[in-house]
Amino acid sequence: MPAEAAPKTEPKGQPADAAPAMKGEAAATETPDAKTGDDSKKNDETTTQTTNDAKAGAMPAVAETSDDTPKTDEQPKTDEQPKMSDAVPAIPPAPAELTREEPPASDEPPAPPSFEEVREELLSYGDAQASIVEISHRSPQYTEVHESARARIKSLLGLAEDWHVLFLQGGASLQFHQVPLNFLAPGATADYLDTGNWSAKAIKEAQIVARDREGATVHVAASSREADYTFIPGAEERQLTDGAAYVHFTSNNTIYGTEYATEPEAEAPLVCDASSDFLGRPIQADRYGLIYAGAQKNVGPAGVTVVLVREDFLATRQPGLPTLLDFGTHAAKLFHTPPAFAVYVLGKVLAWIERTGGLAAMEQRNREKAAMLYSAIDATAFYTGTAREDSRSLMNVTFRLPDEALEARFVREAQEHGLLALKGYRTVGGIRASLYNAVTPESVGALVSFMRDFEASNG
Repeated sequence: MPAEAAPKTEPKGQPADAAPAMKGEAAATETPDAKTGDDSKKNDETTTQTTNDAKAGAMPAVAETSDDTPKTDEQPKTDEQPKMSDAVPAIPPAPAELTREEPPASDEPPAPPSFEEVREELLSYGDAQASIVEISHRSPQYTEVHESARARIKSLLGLAEDWHVLFLQGGASLQFHQVPLNFLAPGATADYLDTGNWSAKAIKEAQIVARDREGATVHVAASSREADYTFIPGAEERQLTDGAAYVHFTSNNTIYGTEYATEPEAEAPLVCDASSDFLGRPIQADRYGLIYAGAQKNVGPAGVTVVLVREDFLATRQPGLPTLLDFGTHAAKLFHTPPAFAVYVLGKVLAWIERTGGLAAMEQRNREKAAMLYSAIDATAFYTGTAREDSRSLMNVTFRLPDEALEARFVREAQEHGLLALKGYRTVGGIRASLYNAVTPESVGALVSFMRDFEASNG
């Protein structure tokens, strides 16, 4: 759970790869060399966090690193950019409870949920006289947790009653296969926009499904692969299929530091892997048929995958699917044991987002943090951003120094100042700072201050 801490940093920071959606104080970043499974993209990136946060008991900066699977051979082209709203109220972070409350009458932003808060409830949750990890998923106490989290997601995104909110497992990587398994019919075409490793993996899984369905086609409508995924292809670069079953895109690319600024324009329903920017800004929900997101980057610990599916799109799924891989199974009822603890923590983070002013406030905050860091990069020739300026991510800022030896020193000295996991993803190198929702502007300021000092000493 994110924690708003002081901007100061101290030597010897705590490791930042604990629970993603719960950010601590530091300028966030990701660890690229962590070996982890592809499953929930769980280790795709890790945010840096200052030691102050850890001392305060705040959940560490968002931790995630990507899987070790090599790039797929078939890598297509991408698209444009998702929509972000304009003005937003000032933001607050605050501990969250499962019941809705009015924001406190204070100028101080609400503090995100912390490890301390979870620890206090861990041994005995509410009136259950047992831990949240012990009680039945059919109990009234867990039912309240589950339904409250679903309601909060609908409220934050402005979803109508025809949307189903599912808490599944298997990460976004399982969704790469489950989506086409459900919605790519024989003889149909699904369009995919390729902007990075994760979209390429989704394309590969869709092609596996298509091979077993006569006449089914996976069409790569746009790709930036040949430019090392440094930009999001625009509308003029996309070649969408008339009558496509859906258009799949990855809204934010953690490895390359690119992000759609607005949803791609398409006649077909959009299907989005929103794992790394979920609930970081408002969206146009009516453009989508399905959205999926591993929670571990922006909204909770690893273990739960949020899937949002609209009823009319759900109705187009194929018959005869394996029970657990059929979205209809989970839309109809709570079919089997959910990842209860992960959903419980997710609920607390959602309540905190509500208290901060919702997604509009989150977007404003995220824009301000990203602008601060990009301005520092652009102000000097010592640092060079890797993503094209019109495609830069609000969540993952990637940049290089004059040589790899300086980059290694930068990462090492940053860690000594409590700024962790700044090393770029292993296949691309460089520096990567992840600025997920819970990362405070003060912690980004600490990173910027360190960058200036480092340049003065090494430039």
